[in-house]
Amino acid sequence: MGAAISRFRIGSVSYLNAVPLTRGIESELILATPARLAAMLRREELDAALVSVTEVLLNDRYDVLDGIAIASRGEVYSVVLAHRKPLAEVTEVFCDPASLTSVNLLKVLLAERGLKPEFKPLENYAVAADKDFVLLIGDRAIEFQRAPHAHTIFDLGSAWLELTHRPFVYAVWALRRGIENQALRAELRAAKHFGMETLEKIIATRAEFDADFRRDYFERNIHFHLGEDEKRAIAKFCELLRKHGLGPVFEPKFVN
Repeated sequence: MGAAISRFRIGSVSYLNAVPLTRGIESELILATPARLAAMLRREELDAALVSVTEVLLNDRYDVLDGIAIASRGEVYSVVLAHRKPLAEVTEVFCDPASLTSVNLLKVLLAERGLKPEFKPLENYAVAADKDFVLLIGDRAIEFQRAPHAHTIFDLGSAWLELTHRPFVYAVWALRRGIENQALRAELRAAKHFGMETLEKIIATRAEFDADFRRDYFERNIHFHLGEDEKRAIAKFCELLRKHGLGPVFEPKFVN
């Protein structure tokens, strides 16, 4: 499967939630954080990347592969604000700098509550537990919650559902414009299809966490389709980004 797309440069994240979307093309991938993948896309060092949805909303230079996303309807578990003080007392949030979507989603959720704290980069994960307000994403967010901690967890997926009654889309396949990529799009679709077909094997054999957690995470917390409901959710996110001055925001362009 991988040989067919060896001429394309494809970026993805190393988080557990991306595994089902990259089945069979693992050897072709350039792995990095969402923020670094976005930077590589901007420099045209990649032809496609699984990036934070914010990257395509704030930069009118990519197409979005239709039908595929990392999304949740409610609790996502891997995008959370851990806080030791009440939310109403927030003045600063220390953020994992890896994901712009998580930062912007939290900004929107807090602004809707009349809260506009300062956002600062988290120096390293070793000090996360020492912060009164810390935004964590991906496997590190999961690890934090599964370890002893003194924080309350504000799950961004749950908060978004409560606010909008919609799912939330965290990541999409962004495609660089100006190149012929029909074969690439077909391979990315095939990788997702293979991942969905072999999800049981992924749950049974991956090393992250434990099998019971992996099953719960894949079956309850996240999903991988990008349908009309998810597109309405993206449109709502665009609306709220504009409302709170987090733009300019561009409408995503979906391609099959």
